[in-house]
Amino acid sequence: MDEIACKTAKGSVVLRADSLPFSEIPGQSKLFTTYQSDPLSLKKYYPSAVVSHTEIAARIPEVLERHVADRSLLCDALDEMNRKFEASEETLKNISLLRGSETVAVVTGQQAGLFTGPLYTIYKALTAIKMTECLSDRGFKAVPIFWAATEDHDFEEVSKAFVLNQSGELTEFTNHPERSYESQPVGYVKLDETIRETVRQLINDLPAAEYTSYVRSLIEDNWRPETYFGDAFARLMTRLFGKYGLIILCPLDKRLKQLAAPVYVDAIRKSAEIVEALRKRSDELVADDFHAQVTIDENYFPLFWQADDNTRNSIKKGKDGTFQTKDHSTEFTLEELAEIAEKEPTRFSPSVVLRSVVQDYLLPTVCYFGGAAEIAYFAQSGEVYRILDRPPTPVLHRQSFTLLEPKQQRILEKYGLSLKDLFHGIDELLPRIVEQHLNRESAKTFADVEEKINTQLNRLDQELSQLDVTLAENLAKRRRKIIYHIGALRRKFHRAQLRKDDVINRQIREMFAALLPNKHLQERTLNITYFLDRYGEFVIDWIYSSVDLSDKGHRVLYL
Repeated sequence: MDEIACKTAKGSVVLRADSLPFSEIPGQSKLFTTYQSDPLSLKKYYPSAVVSHTEIAARIPEVLERHVADRSLLCDALDEMNRKFEASEETLKNISLLRGSETVAVVTGQQAGLFTGPLYTIYKALTAIKMTECLSDRGFKAVPIFWAATEDHDFEEVSKAFVLNQSGELTEFTNHPERSYESQPVGYVKLDETIRETVRQLINDLPAAEYTSYVRSLIEDNWRPETYFGDAFARLMTRLFGKYGLIILCPLDKRLKQLAAPVYVDAIRKSAEIVEALRKRSDELVADDFHAQVTIDENYFPLFWQADDNTRNSIKKGKDGTFQTKDHSTEFTLEELAEIAEKEPTRFSPSVVLRSVVQDYLLPTVCYFGGAAEIAYFAQSGEVYRILDRPPTPVLHRQSFTLLEPKQQRILEKYGLSLKDLFHGIDELLPRIVEQHLNRESAKTFADVEEKINTQLNRLDQELSQLDVTLAENLAKRRRKIIYHIGALRRKFHRAQLRKDDVINRQIREMFAALLPNKHLQERTLNITYFLDRYGEFVIDWIYSSVDLSDKGHRVLYL
């Protein structure tokens, strides 16, 4: 177990960190766990795979040689948008550094979620920052860039945030501005007066703590009416990571669209080849006992159409060889699409399999940090890199954490549990706690009774089998009923004991809400505001100090 010295307002604290292999965590895909344990075995799908982050620097010459986008225009756009987000001096210095032809980018990204969304958004940013520091310490020029996926149009997915309330229960907050529309990119959704009530509810539900006023100011300053949803996300991310020099990129910027036009045109003209290669790659993944992350049908098209009403519409290939938007309101030939992409690139946004290629065309990307699903996407999008003649970017898994507060640590220690034990589920764990810690005598009595019943029924079975085989068969049926009723009685004993020990029952349920909310890893649900409320901005520094790029497992951080 690692020990990490961290600063606090009152001095310093030593945190502990442990690691758990992803192969021991339920719900992980075979493709992801294989990539984590042996990435070189998947070179077929990830031609630029590396064993260690220390190998990334070797790519820098190729990245710089192949980067052709206009750095001046790129950095002008980044400078303007980050100043709008109230960028720190460190961030502005990094944008100036990026103007130089010897500078590469360490990139990560995520959808623009309410109040930054799930914790893994925070972990992505800190991982990219740590990798940038590693390269800089070795004498390379590098900057961290966070791609805010404001083009995505699944607003329902990003419009919610979860925290633990004053009772330790998981609480969901949502915000749906009245003028948010289906299929509208998140970056075009404008907050209205309803955000004030959402913020008020959040602050009221958070446990009253030392840093509650800090969180209130942080959220109210950045999530305000008449602010675009994506801008609010970017402003809050800037406040949290500005001192680390994180650069925020919003892909809706018209100048970035203009820079990306050559990729759009090329992808349109080679769309049939892209679709054929993606479908073949999907078949290969399935044949190798993996899963195809993106379902590609024969009518798939790698770009979306931005309509006059700012909605984002998929494009499908018709039977006659023309292309139509999903609502059939607009029809194009392939050449018409290519011409529009060249003249009006703001009309397009890339699909999930093309997005990373666009990103790495705009930026001198030396590596990308993503989650398990993004790693799976790269297994397919690698074919798009090949067809568009772009060097495939190595994708590395971002750091993964579960944050254990002292109260949860005490409960785990009291009952001899670890995070891994919780994966069995609360319904299996509570009986174990009852029998091992709350009422051992009654549990032992049940075990003794079951053993004696089985012993006597075995004796009876032997005698009846010799007398009449049908009697033995009848006994087998009745044995199952007897065992079932004993089991049912045992479960009632568990529930009765837990009702008697209500404090224990509540503590265990609160622990599951904190560590496995919605039956998933904490990072997939909880929002950073809960921990900011408890520990202030120091928690960001603590997590950053705990990032270990050589650790490919899930890190358990004891606060």
